[in-house]
Amino acid sequence: MREVPLTGGPVELRGALDAEVTANGVMPRRLPAWTREQYQNPSVDGVTVMPSGVRLVFRTDARELEFEVLTFTGQLDGDPHPRPTGMLELLVDGALAGRRRAPLGNVLRMAGPGAEQRLVPGEPGVVRFAGLPVGMKTVELWLPPQTPTELVALRADGDVLPPLPDGRRRWVHHGSSISHCIEADGPTGTWPVVAAALGGVEVINLSQAGNALLDPYVARTIRDMPADLISLKVGINIVGLAAFRLRSFGPAVHGFLDTIRDGHPDTPLLLMSPVSCPALEETPGPTTVGPDGRIIALGDPAQVPAGALSLAVVRAELEKIVSVRQARDPHLHHLDGRDLLGPDEVDDLADGVHPTAAAYRRMGKRFAAHAFAEDGPFR
Repeated sequence: MREVPLTGGPVELRGALDAEVTANGVMPRRLPAWTREQYQNPSVDGVTVMPSGVRLVFRTDARELEFEVLTFTGQLDGDPHPRPTGMLELLVDGALAGRRRAPLGNVLRMAGPGAEQRLVPGEPGVVRFAGLPVGMKTVELWLPPQTPTELVALRADGDVLPPLPDGRRRWVHHGSSISHCIEADGPTGTWPVVAAALGGVEVINLSQAGNALLDPYVARTIRDMPADLISLKVGINIVGLAAFRLRSFGPAVHGFLDTIRDGHPDTPLLLMSPVSCPALEETPGPTTVGPDGRIIALGDPAQVPAGALSLAVVRAELEKIVSVRQARDPHLHHLDGRDLLGPDEVDDLADGVHPTAAAYRRMGKRFAAHAFAEDGPFR
């Protein structure tokens, strides 16, 4: 087994916009380094290093590969077990060739959600994939979407070469946890990855669990990066955190779109509203979690006429914004999120807001059927 450099060599890190050099190796980050000083909440940094859609790509004639990684996962005080670390998946020439549970490494202990974290140090772990096909092949190692993962080492028993140019269109997507897909059954089971595979495109998933709040640094990131297709899924975090009133929400959406259009004036751009979420359909946030583990809305529906936001209000406003802008922006499109997961499927929301792994795969197929159809926005 020969050591392969993780940076400055034949291996490409795709799906990440930054690779932070650490004491152990390399930590992929899904937003560029310059954005870090603008994070108002530490949770943004935490979800940025959760590598949803991030993968190592290279060509090799090796029959055996060895990856050494150091993971970070959480554990609540009183819970005897850390949260599951998720799966590493190996694709060979586009086909799934193996799955391995990511090894347990560092554990972040906390008294409860949002509480101060205490690090329980761990050690890097090794995963191996053996019996790979003979001959030169393209290999992709996909990292778990819910677990920050430092890349420590890559070893192979054969030659490792750079990947061939991808050639596919690049689709950039930004959304909430429902696009980040922490609950997916594996990294290729997130709905954006499922949809990208069906549409024959390469996806860059900039979704931020709990933090899809029209942050200007995200808009500037999308503006400045190569993109052939762009989609934005807006609303659930804004309502759940009561982050805007109607008066400020519309201009914020317009401003986000304006910034992206500064760099991509003619790129197909699909603006999506939230999927179904019974607790917030007619009731504003903020939200909390009830004793049964399901989301509860704390807002007053009587405040909606005064400008409080529910999902129903957000959907209507997003549809109106697209309609108004389409006269001068014919490449802007709209999709009602309920077309991906509707009110008759809320039993697939285990906590009242996040879809199950099976529902994520269904959402990916539905998105692809809409967006990549012959008359679709990403045709």
